[in-house]
Amino acid sequence: MELWFTEKQTPVFGITAKIRETLVTEKTEFQDLAMIDTEEFGRMLVLDGMVMTTVKDEFVYHEMMAHPALCTHPNPKHVLVVGGGDGGVIRETIKHPEVEKAVLVEIDGKVIEYSKKYLPEIAGALDNPRVEVQVADGYMHIIESKNKYDVIMVDSTEPVGPAAPLFERGFYQGIYEALKDDGIFVAQTDNPWFKADLIQRVNKDVKEIFPIVRVYGANIPTYPSGLWTFTMGSKVHDPLEAKESKIPELDTKYYTPRIHKAAFVLPKFVEDLVK
Repeated sequence: MELWFTEKQTPVFGITAKIRETLVTEKTEFQDLAMIDTEEFGRMLVLDGMVMTTVKDEFVYHEMMAHPALCTHPNPKHVLVVGGGDGGVIRETIKHPEVEKAVLVEIDGKVIEYSKKYLPEIAGALDNPRVEVQVADGYMHIIESKNKYDVIMVDSTEPVGPAAPLFERGFYQGIYEALKDDGIFVAQTDNPWFKADLIQRVNKDVKEIFPIVRVYGANIPTYPSGLWTFTMGSKVHDPLEAKESKIPELDTKYYTPRIHKAAFVLPKFVEDLVK
Protein backbone atom coordinates (compact mmCIF):
# COMPACT_ATOMS: atom_id res chain seq x y z
CA MET A 1 0.00 0.00 0.00
CA GLU A 2 1.26 3.47 -0.90
CA LEU A 3 0.83 6.48 1.40
CA TRP A 4 0.69 10.03 0.02
CA PHE A 5 0.53 13.43 1.68
CA THR A 6 -1.36 16.25 -0.05
CA GLU A 7 -1.25 19.89 0.93
CA LYS A 8 -4.31 21.71 -0.38
CA GLN A 9 -2.66 25.01 -1.21
CA THR A 10 -5.99 26.41 -2.40
CA PRO A 11 -9.46 24.82 -2.35
CA VAL A 12 -8.85 23.58 -5.91
CA PHE A 13 -5.06 23.02 -6.06
CA GLY A 14 -2.47 21.12 -4.05
CA ILE A 15 0.86 19.30 -4.09
CA THR A 16 1.34 15.63 -3.29
CA ALA A 17 4.33 13.68 -2.02
CA LYS A 18 4.76 9.95 -1.50
CA ILE A 19 5.49 9.07 2.12
CA ARG A 20 8.13 6.60 3.25
CA GLU A 21 7.25 6.86 6.93
CA THR A 22 5.16 8.89 9.33
CA LEU A 23 7.52 9.83 12.14
CA VAL A 24 5.15 11.72 14.45
CA THR A 25 1.69 13.25 14.50
CA GLU A 26 0.48 15.34 17.42
CA LYS A 27 -2.11 17.97 18.15
CA THR A 28 -0.13 20.50 20.16
CA GLU A 29 -1.57 23.34 22.21
CA PHE A 30 -1.49 25.53 19.09
CA GLN A 31 -1.69 23.40 15.93
CA ASP A 32 -1.64 19.99 14.27
CA LEU A 33 1.98 18.92 13.87
CA ALA A 34 3.34 16.12 11.70
CA MET A 35 6.83 15.01 10.83
CA ILE A 36 6.91 12.74 7.79
CA ASP A 37 9.64 11.22 5.62
CA THR A 38 8.90 11.64 1.90
CA GLU A 39 10.43 9.98 -1.14
CA GLU A 40 11.21 13.22 -2.98
CA PHE A 41 11.97 15.82 -0.30
CA GLY A 42 13.09 13.72 2.67
CA ARG A 43 11.92 14.58 6.16
CA MET A 44 9.19 17.22 6.13
CA LEU A 45 7.66 19.34 8.90
CA VAL A 46 3.93 19.93 8.41
CA LEU A 47 1.82 22.30 10.53
CA ASP A 48 -1.96 22.43 10.13
CA GLY A 49 -1.60 20.58 6.84
CA MET A 50 0.93 23.05 5.40
CA VAL A 51 4.54 22.20 4.51
CA MET A 52 6.87 24.28 6.67
CA THR A 53 10.22 22.87 5.65
CA THR A 54 11.92 19.85 4.10
CA VAL A 55 15.51 18.66 4.27
CA LYS A 56 15.86 18.92 0.47
CA ASP A 57 14.85 22.53 -0.17
CA GLU A 58 14.97 24.20 3.26
CA PHE A 59 18.18 26.06 2.52
CA VAL A 60 16.50 28.39 0.04
CA TYR A 61 13.96 29.81 2.46
CA HIS A 62 16.28 29.99 5.45
CA GLU A 63 19.14 31.62 3.56
CA MET A 64 16.87 34.13 1.87
CA MET A 65 15.11 35.03 5.09
CA ALA A 66 18.38 35.71 6.90
CA HIS A 67 21.13 36.93 4.60
CA PRO A 68 19.62 39.82 2.61
CA ALA A 69 18.87 41.74 5.83
CA LEU A 70 22.02 40.70 7.68
CA CYS A 71 24.20 41.65 4.69
CA THR A 72 22.42 45.00 4.36
CA HIS A 73 22.85 46.03 8.00
CA PRO A 74 26.46 47.16 8.64
CA ASN A 75 26.68 45.75 12.17
CA PRO A 76 23.86 43.36 13.17
CA LYS A 77 24.91 42.52 16.72
CA HIS A 78 21.50 41.70 18.19
CA VAL A 79 19.04 39.70 16.11
CA LEU A 80 15.53 38.43 16.81
CA VAL A 81 13.77 35.58 15.00
CA VAL A 82 10.02 35.36 15.63
CA GLY A 83 8.74 31.85 14.93
CA GLY A 84 11.17 29.62 13.07
CA GLY A 85 11.20 26.88 15.69
CA ASP A 86 12.85 24.50 13.20
CA GLY A 87 16.04 26.54 13.71
CA GLY A 88 16.96 27.12 10.07
CA VAL A 89 16.98 30.92 10.17
CA ILE A 90 19.00 30.82 13.40
CA ARG A 91 21.52 28.50 11.72
CA GLU A 92 21.98 31.02 8.92
CA THR A 93 22.06 34.00 11.29
CA ILE A 94 25.02 32.79 13.29
CA LYS A 95 27.07 32.36 10.13
CA HIS A 96 27.61 36.12 10.55
CA PRO A 97 30.43 36.58 13.08
CA GLU A 98 29.28 40.10 14.02
CA VAL A 99 26.07 38.66 15.49
CA GLU A 100 26.69 38.58 19.23
CA LYS A 101 23.27 37.28 20.23
CA ALA A 102 20.41 35.71 18.28
CA VAL A 103 17.11 35.32 20.12
CA LEU A 104 14.51 32.84 18.90
CA VAL A 105 10.95 33.28 20.16
CA GLU A 106 8.72 30.37 19.15
CA ILE A 107 5.22 29.97 20.55
CA ASP A 108 5.05 26.18 20.14
CA GLY A 109 7.74 24.32 22.03
CA LYS A 110 6.81 21.08 20.29
CA VAL A 111 8.09 22.48 16.98
CA ILE A 112 11.50 23.00 18.60
CA GLU A 113 11.44 19.59 20.30
CA TYR A 114 10.59 17.58 17.20
CA SER A 115 12.85 19.63 14.92
CA LYS A 116 15.82 18.87 17.15
CA LYS A 117 14.93 15.17 17.04
CA TYR A 118 14.04 14.73 13.37
CA LEU A 119 15.69 17.72 11.62
CA PRO A 120 19.13 17.98 13.26
CA GLU A 121 20.72 19.39 10.11
CA ILE A 122 18.32 22.33 10.37
CA ALA A 123 17.91 22.71 14.14
CA GLY A 124 21.49 22.01 15.25
CA ALA A 125 22.38 25.67 15.83
CA LEU A 126 19.67 26.12 18.48
CA ASP A 127 22.20 24.93 21.07
CA ASN A 128 24.87 27.42 20.01
CA PRO A 129 26.04 29.62 22.92
CA ARG A 130 25.21 32.79 20.95
CA VAL A 131 21.57 31.66 20.68
CA GLU A 132 18.82 32.23 23.24
CA VAL A 133 15.66 30.17 22.76
CA GLN A 134 12.39 31.31 24.31
CA VAL A 135 9.13 29.39 24.11
CA ALA A 136 6.83 32.40 24.17
CA ASP A 137 4.45 34.59 22.17
CA GLY A 138 6.49 36.48 19.57
CA TYR A 139 3.82 39.16 19.26
CA MET A 140 4.07 39.99 22.96
CA HIS A 141 7.88 39.80 22.89
CA ILE A 142 7.90 42.46 20.17
CA ILE A 143 5.46 44.70 22.05
CA GLU A 144 7.56 44.44 25.22
CA SER A 145 10.87 45.19 23.45
CA LYS A 146 11.87 48.77 22.68
CA ASN A 147 14.95 49.92 20.75
CA LYS A 148 16.54 46.51 21.34
CA TYR A 149 17.34 44.75 18.06
CA ASP A 150 19.39 45.51 14.96
CA VAL A 151 17.56 43.00 12.80
CA ILE A 152 14.19 41.28 13.31
CA MET A 153 13.07 38.37 11.11
CA VAL A 154 9.50 37.08 11.18
CA ASP A 155 9.62 33.41 10.20
CA SER A 156 5.92 32.65 10.55
CA THR A 157 3.49 30.18 9.09
CA GLU A 158 0.76 31.47 6.78
CA PRO A 159 -1.65 33.98 8.39
CA VAL A 160 -3.88 31.45 10.11
CA GLY A 161 -4.12 30.29 13.73
CA PRO A 162 -1.38 31.55 16.06
CA ALA A 163 0.42 33.33 13.18
CA ALA A 164 -2.52 35.54 12.19
CA PRO A 165 -1.52 38.50 14.44
CA LEU A 166 1.95 38.51 12.83
CA PHE A 167 0.46 39.96 9.64
CA GLU A 168 -1.28 42.93 11.27
CA ARG A 169 -0.25 46.57 10.96
CA GLY A 170 0.04 46.92 14.75
CA PHE A 171 2.63 44.16 14.78
CA TYR A 172 4.75 45.97 12.18
CA GLN A 173 4.49 49.14 14.24
CA GLY A 174 5.71 47.17 17.25
CA ILE A 175 8.63 45.87 15.20
CA TYR A 176 9.57 49.42 14.24
CA GLU A 177 9.69 50.37 17.91
CA ALA A 178 11.63 47.22 18.87
CA LEU A 179 14.34 48.03 16.32
CA LYS A 180 17.24 50.37 16.96
CA ASP A 181 17.55 53.63 15.01
CA ASP A 182 19.08 51.93 11.95
CA GLY A 183 17.24 48.62 12.28
CA ILE A 184 15.91 46.32 9.58
CA PHE A 185 13.11 43.78 9.59
CA VAL A 186 12.05 41.11 7.12
CA ALA A 187 8.99 38.87 6.98
CA GLN A 188 7.91 36.08 4.69
CA THR A 189 4.91 37.34 2.73
CA ASP A 190 3.65 34.28 0.85
CA ASN A 191 3.23 33.96 -2.91
CA PRO A 192 1.88 36.28 -5.61
CA TRP A 193 -0.12 33.63 -7.47
CA PHE A 194 -2.56 32.78 -4.69
CA LYS A 195 -2.01 35.53 -2.11
CA ALA A 196 -1.66 38.73 -4.13
CA ASP A 197 -4.02 40.55 -1.77
CA LEU A 198 -1.89 39.62 1.24
CA ILE A 199 1.28 40.93 -0.42
CA GLN A 200 -0.45 44.20 -1.32
CA ARG A 201 -1.86 44.67 2.18
CA VAL A 202 1.42 43.95 3.95
CA ASN A 203 3.33 46.19 1.55
CA LYS A 204 0.89 49.04 2.15
CA ASP A 205 1.05 48.64 5.95
CA VAL A 206 4.85 48.45 6.07
CA LYS A 207 5.21 51.48 3.76
CA GLU A 208 3.15 53.52 6.23
CA ILE A 209 5.71 52.74 8.95
CA PHE A 210 9.16 52.27 7.35
CA PRO A 211 10.85 54.79 5.03
CA ILE A 212 12.50 52.03 2.96
CA VAL A 213 10.46 49.01 1.87
CA ARG A 214 11.65 46.36 -0.58
CA VAL A 215 10.08 43.11 -1.76
CA TYR A 216 12.21 40.24 -3.04
CA GLY A 217 11.66 36.67 -4.10
CA ALA A 218 13.05 33.15 -4.20
CA ASN A 219 12.16 29.78 -5.70
CA ILE A 220 11.00 27.25 -3.09
CA PRO A 221 9.47 24.16 -4.73
CA THR A 222 7.43 22.88 -1.78
CA TYR A 223 5.78 26.24 -1.04
CA PRO A 224 2.55 27.23 -2.82
CA SER A 225 3.31 28.07 -6.48
CA GLY A 226 7.08 27.80 -5.93
CA LEU A 227 7.54 31.58 -6.12
CA TRP A 228 7.87 33.06 -2.64
CA THR A 229 8.15 36.67 -1.50
CA PHE A 230 9.75 38.42 1.43
CA THR A 231 9.11 42.01 2.51
CA MET A 232 11.88 44.07 4.09
CA GLY A 233 11.37 47.28 6.03
CA SER A 234 14.38 49.41 6.92
CA LYS A 235 14.87 52.64 8.83
CA VAL A 236 18.11 53.69 7.11
CA HIS A 237 19.86 51.04 5.03
CA ASP A 238 18.66 50.17 1.52
CA PRO A 239 19.43 46.59 0.39
CA LEU A 240 19.65 47.84 -3.19
CA GLU A 241 22.59 50.04 -2.21
CA ALA A 242 24.61 47.22 -0.65
CA LYS A 243 27.82 46.94 -2.64
CA GLU A 244 28.37 43.46 -4.03
CA SER A 245 32.07 43.65 -3.14
CA LYS A 246 31.12 44.28 0.51
CA ILE A 247 28.72 41.32 0.77
CA PRO A 248 30.60 38.40 2.34
CA GLU A 249 30.90 35.04 0.66
CA LEU A 250 29.08 32.75 3.07
CA ASP A 251 28.73 28.98 3.36
CA THR A 252 25.47 28.88 1.40
CA LYS A 253 23.73 26.88 -1.33
CA TYR A 254 21.38 29.55 -2.75
CA TYR A 255 22.31 33.03 -1.54
CA THR A 256 25.30 34.82 -3.09
CA PRO A 257 26.29 38.48 -3.47
CA ARG A 258 24.84 38.42 -6.99
CA ILE A 259 21.61 36.80 -5.80
CA HIS A 260 21.33 39.59 -3.20
CA LYS A 261 20.80 42.11 -5.98
CA ALA A 262 18.97 39.82 -8.40
CA ALA A 263 16.32 38.78 -5.85
CA PHE A 264 14.94 42.32 -5.79
CA VAL A 265 14.29 42.26 -9.55
CA LEU A 266 10.65 41.19 -9.59
CA PRO A 267 8.51 39.80 -12.39
CA LYS A 268 6.31 42.53 -13.83
CA PHE A 269 3.08 41.21 -12.32
CA VAL A 270 4.67 41.11 -8.85
CA GLU A 271 6.21 44.54 -9.33
CA ASP A 272 2.76 45.88 -10.18
CA LEU A 273 1.38 44.47 -6.91
CA VAL A 274 3.74 46.54 -4.77
CA LYS A 275 3.87 49.83 -6.68
